[in-house]
Amino acid sequence: MRRPMVAGNWKMNGTRASVAELIESLRLQTFPAGVEVAVFPSCLHVSQVLGGIDGERIAVGSQDCAVQNGFGALTGEVSADQFTEVGCEWVLVGHSERRLVLGETDEVVSRKFLAAQEGGLKPVLCLGETLDEREAGKTLEVVGRQLAQVLDDHGVSAFKSAVIAYEPVWAIGTGLTATPEQAQEVHAAIREQLSRQDRQIAEGVRLLYGGSVKADNAAELFAMTDIDGGLVGGASLKADEFGAICRAAGN
Repeated sequence: MRRPMVAGNWKMNGTRASVAELIESLRLQTFPAGVEVAVFPSCLHVSQVLGGIDGERIAVGSQDCAVQNGFGALTGEVSADQFTEVGCEWVLVGHSERRLVLGETDEVVSRKFLAAQEGGLKPVLCLGETLDEREAGKTLEVVGRQLAQVLDDHGVSAFKSAVIAYEPVWAIGTGLTATPEQAQEVHAAIREQLSRQDRQIAEGVRLLYGGSVKADNAAELFAMTDIDGGLVGGASLKADEFGAICRAAGN
């Protein structure tokens, strides 16, 4: 049975003071024992969060990592090895904001996926279509292509230690949310694509939904057969709401 997961992506938010307040509020939350909880603060606040939360209850991840692992001449980048050394367990790879705003291609995302695993991090591979692509009926084509790049480069066995997050671009930070049925359709297609190479691995991979997940819609989304939790954006900056989403995943 797949263990539910809820991941909070804090994005480019927070000061040392506000992060300290959020940490303290998270420490007061009751998280279900059966749900894996992780937060992804900005690079500047990773060490502060690691020092302030109980690692047995909440894991910490980075929002990105370099395509190059180890150490070297790559100004401004941070490698998976460096994040692992300070205590991170997870990393977001291929978030739509990095694909669309910063121009990361499927190839670059695939390289980061491998670098993350080689450096000791578990990647959360983000996949998703834009509104234009959905309206053109290309959702499954786009998501399938993004997943195929990693599958072709590294094989299905790479997903034994990875999570996939479906995050429709049109639902991120917009207040719009895919219906549970829309999300389930894509999640089922992702699992089927994996199962064509290895059914056992496909059944074990956790698939998260990301896109304006809130306390009032989480339970309905998480009730879908192939939705194993959520990648939460803005709501993860509010400890009470994030805790409620985690508890919905536990039910």
